[in-house]
Amino acid sequence: MSKPAQDRLDPRGRKVKILATIGPASRSPEMLAKLLKAGADAFRVNMSHGEHADHADTIKAIRALEKEFGRSVGILADLQGPKLRVGKFKDGQAVIRHSGHFTLDRNPEPGDDTRVCLPHPELFGILTKGQRLLINDGKIKLKVIRADENEILCSAEVGGVISDRKGVNVPDAEVPIPALTEKDRKDLAFAIQHGVDWIGLSFVQRPEDLAEARKLMGGYGALCAKIEKPMAVHRLAEIIELSDGIMVARGDLGVELEPYEVPPLQKKIVNAARMAGKPVIVATQMLESMIESPTPTRAEVSDVANAVYDGADAVMLSAESAAGEWPEESVTMMDKIATQVERSDDYRARVRFLDTPPDATTSDALAHACMTISDTVSISAITVFTSSGSTARRVARERPSTPMLVLTPSSKTARRVALLWGAHAVVTKDIGSFEEMIAKGKRMALRHGYGTAGNKLIALAGVPFGTPGATNLLHVVTLHGDELDKHGG
Repeated sequence: MSKPAQDRLDPRGRKVKILATIGPASRSPEMLAKLLKAGADAFRVNMSHGEHADHADTIKAIRALEKEFGRSVGILADLQGPKLRVGKFKDGQAVIRHSGHFTLDRNPEPGDDTRVCLPHPELFGILTKGQRLLINDGKIKLKVIRADENEILCSAEVGGVISDRKGVNVPDAEVPIPALTEKDRKDLAFAIQHGVDWIGLSFVQRPEDLAEARKLMGGYGALCAKIEKPMAVHRLAEIIELSDGIMVARGDLGVELEPYEVPPLQKKIVNAARMAGKPVIVATQMLESMIESPTPTRAEVSDVANAVYDGADAVMLSAESAAGEWPEESVTMMDKIATQVERSDDYRARVRFLDTPPDATTSDALAHACMTISDTVSISAITVFTSSGSTARRVARERPSTPMLVLTPSSKTARRVALLWGAHAVVTKDIGSFEEMIAKGKRMALRHGYGTAGNKLIALAGVPFGTPGATNLLHVVTLHGDELDKHGG
C-alpha cells in the first residue's frame, strides 16, 4: 500500500474556507470581485451596521458575481442581538475611581461620578454579590457588593472614564432576555426575503434561544449559533445539536473571560462542532492589524495558522475586510497562510489529531471509508451527490486527504456548502441512474480541475437517488480523457 506524500489540495489551493465581512471598504461590485479572486469563499453581511438598502445592493452584487465567476458563494447575515448599555451622564462622561463605589440604578436622571442609570430592569433581579459587570469592552470592571430591585452597588476593580451609552457585559449570570430583538426580527425577515444562506444568531445563552430563530426562518436557510457568552459554553452540546453551524465569536468571549481562557475554549468549541459534523467558523481579530497595515503581525499569522491546524471549517475577517484600508490584501494574506499550512508535512496528522469515529450508520461508515481509501490509494477527488448537503458534511467531518466535489441540483445547498471544509459545490441536473451518476461525476471532475486522464475518483451517493440521508453507495472509478467531450450538465 502506498500513501500520497501529502494531501491533495483543492484546485483553488486549500480546504479551509475564508469568510469575509462586507462593509464600506468592500461593498462595491469591483471590490467584491477582487475579494473573490483573492480567495473569499463566502461573505458576511453585518446587520449591526448599515441600512437595508445597502445590504440589498451588496447581496445583489454578490449574486451577479456568482454567475460571472460560475461559482456558488455563501452569504451569512449576522444579526446584532441585544445590546446592554448604561444611560447618559450630565457632562457626557464621568470618572469611576479605582477601588471606589459606583451604583447602577433605575433612576433615569443623568449620571455622575457616583451613579448612572442602567435601563435594563431585567438585570436588577438576577445579580448577586461577587458577580461582575464589565463596561466599555471590559475596560471598566465592577464587582457587585449588593443588588436589589432598584440599585446595584458595585466596587470598581478597574475604574476609568465612562461615557454615555457604553456597553455592559454580564459574564457571570444568564441574562433573562431573548436573543432576538425587534431589530433582529426585521433584519431576519429582510435576510430571508433576499435569499441569504446562513443566519448568524448573536447573544446565544441557551438552546431555547435557537428555537425562536428557527420558527421565524420557517425552514429557510441554515442557522449559525455564535458562541460569545460564557453561559453558552455550559450548554454547548445542546446548542450545537440544535444549530447548523457554530461561530467562535472571540470578541465578546475575550471581554467576558480572561484572555488566557479563550484559546483552550476555542479548541474545545472547534472540536465539539467537528465531532458533531457541523461547520465551525473561527472569528474576530484574526488579522486585526491589517485594518491599518498592509501586513499582519507574526502573532496574527500564527493565530490563523492554529485555527487551520485545529481543523476549523472557516476563518473569518471582520473589520479587516469591512472597513479597513487593505481589504483585498487581508483576504490574500489569509489565503496564503491557510495554503501554506495545508501544504506542510504534518498538516494531516495535526488536523486529524481529533478522533472522529463514525456513528453506527451506513452513511457514516461510507464517509469514513472515503478517508481511508484516499489515504491508501492516489485519489484525485471525492465526488459527493447530495440534495441536502448531509452527505458532504459527513465526509468533511473525517477531514479526508482528498478534496471533495459536491454535485447537487440545489443552489441553496451549494451555497451553504461554501462554508464546509474541503468542499467545492457545483449545481448540476439531478441524476436518475447509477450509470448517469458515474458519467456525470467523471465529467464534472475533469471540467472543474479535479483530475486528469488516468486519475482515480471516488463517487459517493444514495440509492434511490434524491432521497435525503440515504447514502449507501461508494464506487471507485478511473477518469478517461474523452469523458469531458460527452454532453450533459
